[in-house]
Amino acid sequence: MSQTDNSNIQALSTEVSKLRQELQLRDQLVQQLSQELFRLVKGNTNFMPQPEMSERYQSQLQTLREQLQVVEQQVTFYQEQIATRDVEIYQLRQSVQELTDRSRMLEQVVQELPQIYRRKFEERMAPVREKVAMLQRENRQLQAELQSVSYRLALKTRTTSHSGIDLPNFPPMASDASNVSTVQNA
Repeated sequence: MSQTDNSNIQALSTEVSKLRQELQLRDQLVQQLSQELFRLVKGNTNFMPQPEMSERYQSQLQTLREQLQVVEQQVTFYQEQIATRDVEIYQLRQSVQELTDRSRMLEQVVQELPQIYRRKFEERMAPVREKVAMLQRENRQLQAELQSVSYRLALKTRTTSHSGIDLPNFPPMASDASNVSTVQNA
């Protein structure tokens, strides 16, 4: 949930609270006015409308009615605003819940990712390990065959050299013959 959403929700809650307080205050004023009017009307048992007083009361009553109508309009307006804000708050709470759920799901996925990657890596490595093991077995087999062939070749070479390999004999050269005779004389 972003900080903007939090601040919007808090601002809306504060405004709703303020509107409710104003509405209560206006309701109290209306109640007080109606009680005062009722007391004035009821308290005068000897109430005989006098034309000048009656006109003055009529004008005051008309003013009070107008004020009451204005207050009722304001109350209606504020109630509509409160209802609208309540709907907005409800929608914001739903989106907060959805985002929280999504965040939890993503956290779970992130926590499971290492195991998933290990499992996938193991799945991919299994054929590679099998291939390496097969190549190592083949390598050992080839080395054993190579040693066997080398051994047989060495045996064959030995037996051939002991039986006397005919090496070519080169005749001594003239200059070599004199060197050989001087070496023999010395």
